[in-house]
Amino acid sequence: MNKKWLKGLLPFGVLIFGIAGMTAIKATAQKAEEEDAIDTRPKVSVEAISAEDYQVVITAYGEVEPLESTNLSAQVSGEVISWHANFVPGGLIKRGEVMFSIEKDTYEAALYSAQATLSQAKAALIEEKARADAAKEEAKAIPAARVTDLYLRKPQLLTAEANVKSAEAQLKIAQRDLANCEVTAPYDALVVSRSLGVGQFVAQGAQVAQLYNIEFAEITLPIAGFDTAFLPEEVAGLKANVVSKGIKTVQRDGVISRDLGVVDTATRMGQVVVRIADPYGLTTNLPKLKFGSFAEVNFVGKTLENVYRLPQELVTNQTVWVVDNEQKLEPRTVAVLREEGEFYLVSEGLNNNDRLVTTLPEYPQKGMEVKLISAANDSTATL
Repeated sequence: MNKKWLKGLLPFGVLIFGIAGMTAIKATAQKAEEEDAIDTRPKVSVEAISAEDYQVVITAYGEVEPLESTNLSAQVSGEVISWHANFVPGGLIKRGEVMFSIEKDTYEAALYSAQATLSQAKAALIEEKARADAAKEEAKAIPAARVTDLYLRKPQLLTAEANVKSAEAQLKIAQRDLANCEVTAPYDALVVSRSLGVGQFVAQGAQVAQLYNIEFAEITLPIAGFDTAFLPEEVAGLKANVVSKGIKTVQRDGVISRDLGVVDTATRMGQVVVRIADPYGLTTNLPKLKFGSFAEVNFVGKTLENVYRLPQELVTNQTVWVVDNEQKLEPRTVAVLREEGEFYLVSEGLNNNDRLVTTLPEYPQKGMEVKLISAANDSTATL
C-alpha cells in the first residue's frame, strides 16, 4: 500500500522540481540581463584641449646650386708651364691660389720695354720744361706782341706730358699682362672641368676651365600658395634648416637671402632663395652639401594666436567630436587653418577645456551617451 502511494506522488514531485528549476534559471537570466544593461554605453577616450600660440614651420624643397659659375678664360697667350695639383675636375682650390702658369719671358720683356719708354718720356718732359722756363725768361726782354704760346713752347710741353701719360698706361698694361701669366682662383672654387695641360699653347680669351663658387651655395625654394599666407612680411635674414637625405643624411644651417619677387608662370608659386656658407666644408670642416643634391628646407613663418593643434585622424570632413557636460557626444564643425605634418591647426569651432574624443565608437551619433576614459590613463579613469 505504501509503495503504491509513493509511486503516485513521484510524478508530482518531478513536476514540482522541474518548475522550481525553470524558475531559478529564468531569475538568473533576468539578473544577468539587468547587470549587462548597466554597461551598454560605449567607452570613449577624451582629452581636455586648450588654445595656444603656435609658430608656423614652412617646409619646401629644392636643389643645391653654386652661388656662381665661371667659365675661366686665359687673359694672355702663351705656353702653359705648370698647374696646381688640385686643378683637376673635382679638385678644390682656395681663393688666390695659382691654378696654372703661362710662360713669362715675352711679358717680362714687354714690361722692361714699357719701363724704358716711360723713363725716356719723363726725361723728355724734364728737358721740355727747362726749354719752356728759358723761353719764359727770354720773353721778358722782347715786346709782348711777339710772345706767343709757340714761343713759350707750350705745345711742346703738352706733348711731352702726354707722352709720359701714354708710357705710364703702357707700363700698367705690361704689368697686368705679366701678372696674368699666373691665373689665380677668383674665389674658393670647385673645378668642374679643365681643358689644358703642361706644354699646351693657349690663346688669349680661350676657355680653359669651368669653376663653381663654393664659398656659398644657394637653394631656390618654390613656395606654394597655401604657404604664402604664412610667410613673414620680411623673409630676408630668417634662419633655415637644410637637410639632404641619402645614404648619409647631411644637415646644415642656412639663411634666407632674398625673395625673388615674382610668381613662376608655370607653377604659380612664389620663390625664395636660401644661402648656405661653405657648403663643401673647405674652411669649417662641416659635412659636405654637394651641388645637385636635393634638400628639404624648414624655416619659421608667422605666429598664429589661439589655435588648437589636433591630430589629423580626429578631424573628418571639418568635424570633430566632443563630450558635453551630460556625457553625450556632440559634433563640432571646425575651421582648419593649416596642415602641419600629422596635425591640423584649428582656429574656430572649439573652446578651451572642451573634452575632445580621441577614440570614437564605431557609429557615433549626436547625443549618444558614453562612458569616459581619460586618454592619459585608460585603466583608472572610467566614469
